[in-house]
Amino acid sequence: MKKSKTILVTGGAGFIGSNFVYYLLKTHPEEKIVCVDCLTYAGNLSTLKEALQNKNFVFYKTNICNRKGIYEIFEAEKPDIVVNFAAESHVDRSIETPEIFLQTNVLGTQVMMDACRTYGVERFHQVSTDEVYGDLPLDRPDLFFTEETPIRASSPYSASKASADLLAQAYYRTYNLPVTVSRCSNNYGPYHFPEKLIPLTIANCLNDRPLPVYGEGKNVRDWLYVEDHCRAIDLIIRKGRVGEVYNVGGHNEMRNIDIVKLICDYLGKPYSLIRHVADRKGHDMRYAIDPAKIHNELGWLPETKFADGIRKTIEWYLTNREWWETIISGEYRDYYEKMYKNR
Repeated sequence: MKKSKTILVTGGAGFIGSNFVYYLLKTHPEEKIVCVDCLTYAGNLSTLKEALQNKNFVFYKTNICNRKGIYEIFEAEKPDIVVNFAAESHVDRSIETPEIFLQTNVLGTQVMMDACRTYGVERFHQVSTDEVYGDLPLDRPDLFFTEETPIRASSPYSASKASADLLAQAYYRTYNLPVTVSRCSNNYGPYHFPEKLIPLTIANCLNDRPLPVYGEGKNVRDWLYVEDHCRAIDLIIRKGRVGEVYNVGGHNEMRNIDIVKLICDYLGKPYSLIRHVADRKGHDMRYAIDPAKIHNELGWLPETKFADGIRKTIEWYLTNREWWETIISGEYRDYYEKMYKNR
């Protein structure tokens, strides 16, 4: 009888990580899911409340930089597959404190891969971002990021993620570690931390608070519904070619200002709430992914149209107010004031 797999998910109390945990529990109920998260500002254990009731789910509060703690988890759980979501991920925070991003995103990834080498795994998957490619000009809608696009990071955050990608590929070449890397476009959906554009706009609309928009809001992002992303990663870790990078995009390009206006329209709020604030340093203009490789090799395509995904997302925030209001009432408020007060 075939042994059911044990999958270790780092950063599983965060936005995409928690959605991936729930996706695995739903689609592979026979497998054991081991979640590791140090519960920093973006990690919220209440997000995993339902998962914690599942007999095939176990949680460890550990930082991926904690080599001793990580090795003890590998010793106890013997994972077959490791999916590394754990990362400091907010660009503004990386501009304020870049060293934290280098520690977690680079050195933490190294610790995880060293553990994979020491204890042996079928696959180590590094979850990355399209931001490692830099940006594309607004006047060239024909250009897209492919896996061959040179890395050209714009922020300490994207530089740290690019470094982790290169390290993962080096571990594949040097140590023959079975590595795959995915680079995704902007995700949206349930459990998105309320400092990001879509959940911040929803929360502020519901509270009739100002809606901050960087610069003129003309920056374009390719939006990917989080469950589509989870499905892509699940395919990559089981069927993707070792040593390869796969771009995962949503084919949903939207300007930031249009996203904000769309949410205002849905919630019946006036555009007068919009406040244009000083632009972010080194702000990338446009992201757009060509997902042809993952489509051709693994048959993946995004299934969720933006109109449907944004409706489902807004409805989720309407019915789960306690989840995000608890976050906003704490440290988030101090952060919000710090980032936007003097802009």
